[in-house]
Amino acid sequence: MKAIRDYCLCFFGAILVGVGVYFFKVPNHFSTGGVSGVSIILSGIFHLSSVGTILTAINIIMLLFGFIFIGKDCGVKTIIGTLTFSGTMLLLENIVPLSAPLTNQPFLELLYAVTLPGVGSAILFNVGGSTGGTDIVAMILRKYTNLNIGVALLCSDTIITLGSFLFSVQIGLFAVLGLVIKSTIIDLVIENINLSKYFTIITSHKDEICLYINQRIKRGATVVNAEGSYTHEKKYMIFTVLSRMQAAELRKFLRTNYPDSFMMITNSSQIIGKGFRGF
Repeated sequence: MKAIRDYCLCFFGAILVGVGVYFFKVPNHFSTGGVSGVSIILSGIFHLSSVGTILTAINIIMLLFGFIFIGKDCGVKTIIGTLTFSGTMLLLENIVPLSAPLTNQPFLELLYAVTLPGVGSAILFNVGGSTGGTDIVAMILRKYTNLNIGVALLCSDTIITLGSFLFSVQIGLFAVLGLVIKSTIIDLVIENINLSKYFTIITSHKDEICLYINQRIKRGATVVNAEGSYTHEKKYMIFTVLSRMQAAELRKFLRTNYPDSFMMITNSSQIIGKGFRGF
């Protein structure tokens, strides 16, 4: 069931990337890195009308290299993401042909050009997928070299982005800004997708609260004996991690039934273990 969910998320994420690239990046020549950026630059240099065709050709070549050099590790999710992204571009080119940007507001279009692909990429990355291209190059480099892959990808994206200056200084400056915004959006979306609430509850009612957490919310908890430094009263510390909806439910329960409990709630997107993310 989880595999089917992940595949559907890969499909949805890749469509978001394709829509953002086709409607906002391509007409404005915003080449903010990746295969789509290379395709936009090549299309401009050689005056080719179909960015989708160039992108699809490069992605197919990258997939072939992936199978040759890293085999099955290339991953079904990467294949789904790559083919869906390329297919979305080709489909939109035939259904909704564009000869100019949708609006005369380049900054507005830049926001959409980086937000839609950024959100789509974050969804893909979060389930272990990608839209191929430079990500496959990264997989190959990771397997055969000791290069810092993050730095290598950042450098390649920067070089591709600078290619936007071939169209005009304005487009180049917008593309550089877009690269920075895109990186920020991807990080923010991934963090929010995985956001959990870490509770530390100090109380005298450990049994009742733990029973509610275990049976009503269906989560586990850890209990530690504690003592107040001022009153020396015996207390218990309950530690538990919940989703945002579960956290709201527990807060309401404590506020209604045990308002004397002391709570500390922390946001975390790096909860690793059973019931959450794997290592």
